[in-house]
Amino acid sequence: MTQLEHRIAKALTHSPDAPSPDLFDRVVGSIEADRRRRRSGVVAVSVAAVGGAATTALVLLLTPRSNGALAMPWWILEVAVTLVLIAIAVWLGPFIKRFGRAYAADVFHDNPLTGKSYIVLTDIVYYLIFAAYILFGVHFGPQADWGNEVSGLVTAAQLTYSAARIGGILLIIGILHGLNIVLMPVLGRLFSLNRRVPGPRDADPHRADR
Repeated sequence: MTQLEHRIAKALTHSPDAPSPDLFDRVVGSIEADRRRRRSGVVAVSVAAVGGAATTALVLLLTPRSNGALAMPWWILEVAVTLVLIAIAVWLGPFIKRFGRAYAADVFHDNPLTGKSYIVLTDIVYYLIFAAYILFGVHFGPQADWGNEVSGLVTAAQLTYSAARIGGILLIIGILHGLNIVLMPVLGRLFSLNRRVPGPRDADPHRADR
């Protein structure tokens, strides 16, 4: 512990109106938790950037050229879109969680453990939705709607489908996140009321002694 930390601890513990003996430890823990969140955010952004760069390099390296123009096989675009979706999931999840912790702590201030459990459960739902969406949209061969069953190259129809895949997951996560923001205060209020409403035994203390 540095000299500054010693001085802060001394001021907090020896003050006549010191609020709590563990206040300094809680402040230090909060600072460390904020640092961990910042590091996780940097890691998520780095992973997304590396994923985007790797996808771009993969497309450029594996795409053949025909008469000076790119002639991309259909499967390269399919792999690229899947990697983009995975990168979005890796980056967007921690980003939402970082700003959602304070909101959940304010909503579940009477039930902090419930708030933490709620954040964990929403994370599980988030990644399950992303995984299911990616698997539902994967194709292992050219599609008749794309018009490339013979050529095996990327067409405008496949590009439209790929753009719709990326836009679709962003729309789904946006709608679910908006519903979560609206419903979370309602759930927090219900949990608070459930905790404050006395049960039958609490309402009649003489019955509990029998």
